Amino acid sequence: MISQKEVQHIAKLARLGLTPKEIEKMQKELSSILDYIEKLEEVDISKVEPSSHLIKVENVMREDEKSKKPEAKSQKLLELVPEKKAGYLKVKSITRAFVQQKRRVEKRTQSSL
Repeated sequence: MISQKEVQHIAKLARLGLTPKEIEKMQKELSSILDYIEKLEEVDISKVEPSSHLIKVENVMREDEKSKKPEAKSQKLLELVPEKKAGYLKVKSITRAFVQQKRRVEKRTQSSL
């Protein structure tokens, strides 16, 4: 049987505050768990094949495909944007845009006071 001192040590590691009654209860429960584990260790599993899944698992994802949208449309859209870099849209960073918006709001509130 697991000792009360061991239960207190485990409770301390788990940062649990246990009352003496709870320590006694945990002592019994942990002992029964450890006894069951000892029983399981007696079982001969030498002829059992290791497995991770009970059923065969297959990848059901499809292969990546090139977009079916015409490239002409995306090229036309890229031509319309004010700034681009290496074929992508160039936009302000979210942080920078947020700070600028915040400043505008602060100016408005100060001018209204």
